[in-house]
Parts: sequence; structure tokens; C-alpha cells
Amino acid sequence: MKLKVLVLAIAVAIMSSCGGDEKKKDKVEAPKEAEKEVVELDPMKDKGIGPISSITLGEIDEAMAAEGKEVFKAKCSACHKMSKRFVGPGLAGVTERRTPEWIMNMILNPEEMVEKNPAAKQLLAEYLSPMANQSLTEKEARLILEYFRTVKAE
Repeated sequence: MKLKVLVLAIAVAIMSSCGGDEKKKDKVEAPKEAEKEVVELDPMKDKGIGPISSITLGEIDEAMAAEGKEVFKAKCSACHKMSKRFVGPGLAGVTERRTPEWIMNMILNPEEMVEKNPAAKQLLAEYLSPMANQSLTEKEARLILEYFRTVKAE
């Protein structure tokens, strides 16, 4: 009796894993189509989702940038390097690829960004690790942004 149940369970498992490739294929291909749409969006118009809706930048404030570098080292460097991919993307030149608002919103509101923002979703898909919320203040995020403004892409 136990042998019949075991054989039946194995047969059911094999049958359920076979066939239906078309349905599985459709489910896998759908996100790829959505990713193609993300690539077409202009990242320099995307402000992201979060508390920062507008920011005006002037000349680089070296004191703020120096303070931002220290905050970055303390809070971000475990996952990010400036000139190379690590757990997260390399950040040199990020201000040339993303708006200041997007950068600050990603720092301040990473959970909602990876859930709702197409560019953040794309980064999550590429790096397979969500950005950790470091519970930074707006001031700290602004300092980090100022530091990023001093580090250009190589």
C-alpha cells in the first residue's frame, strides 16, 4: 500500500512538472516586455517616488560634499563603490544618469521606489538585491547627493 502511494505521488509530481511550457513561457516573457518599456523612459526626467519633488542645485558646496563623503562611507560603502559594480551599482557619474530628486528619493524611500518606480525596478532586477533603507534624514541624503556631484564617471 505504501509503495503504491509513493509511486502515485512520484507520478503526479512528474506529470505536473511536464507540459504547460507555453504557459510558463508566457509568464517569463511578460516581465521582459515590461523591462523594454523601462529602457525607453528618459531617466533625466524621472524624479522618483518620495518626499523630494523638486530641488535646485547651485555651485558644488565643497564642505557639504566632504560631509556627504563621510556619510556615504558610514552608511553606503558596504554595498556601493564609486567606480565599480559591487552589491549595488557603481555611483561615479550617477548625477549624469539620474535626476537629483530621483537620487534623493532612492536614498530616502528605497522600498517604495523598487516597488513602483520603473528605473528602480530595473536596477533591482539587474542587481537582485534591494537597496537597504538606512533611515537617513533629508539633510544626510542631500549631503550624499552633493558628494555624488563631485565624483564624475571615468
